Amino acid sequence: MLDSRPRENEFKAIVFDFMANGSLDMWVHPKLHNNSPKRVLSLGQRLRIAMDVALALDYMHNQLTPPLVHCDLKPGNVLLDYDMTVRVGDFGSARFLSSVPGSPEDLVGVEGTIGYIAPEYCMGYKVSPGCDVFAFGILILEMLTGRRPTDAIFTDGLSLHKLVSSAFPGRLGEVLDPHLSHGHTHPCDRVFMRRYMVPLVEVGLLCSMESPKDRPGMGEVCARILSLKEAFFEFC
Repeated sequence: MLDSRPRENEFKAIVFDFMANGSLDMWVHPKLHNNSPKRVLSLGQRLRIAMDVALALDYMHNQLTPPLVHCDLKPGNVLLDYDMTVRVGDFGSARFLSSVPGSPEDLVGVEGTIGYIAPEYCMGYKVSPGCDVFAFGILILEMLTGRRPTDAIFTDGLSLHKLVSSAFPGRLGEVLDPHLSHGHTHPCDRVFMRRYMVPLVEVGLLCSMESPKDRPGMGEVCARILSLKEAFFEFC
């Protein structure tokens, strides 16, 4: 008979797959991780990453029973393997949603990471998929602008969402990541911006709306990004 009782000095570990390309945070903010500023993501790569994360959240929200809410989505928890395929990690704050309204496990204090926490968290709302949708919207805006939601510029009521919204759609070039490369020449820039950047930024803005009722569900988000991704790679 096997003895399953813990033994003195016994070592236990959780082993994860090695993520050769680190985290999304390392790619969006290379200087903060002592990486070369030339290590940047093309729009095609950003679209694929956005699609992968959206699919992961859609699976958790709409295909698991009971649904699972991550509660701490951010670039540092989006891991990239050898071929830049996404793995969403760190489920330490995740919650399964109870089928019984008002259950204690549905209630939440302020968890997650500042800058990605949905506004309703601070008002005592229960955990909901909308919390992940908000964080996903901030992640998209951060990935496209290269700015963290906690950057020093965001004071006196200014937020990443408000900064991008104020430039949308006509002045988006003023707030986009200057390292963002799409591989086209200048004559294509206007068409490129209208067809691909504006719709993707719009997804980020819709997902990061202050009121939960104004945010789309992840099923709709997946459909939007998939359509945009297919059009982009067909054109490019």
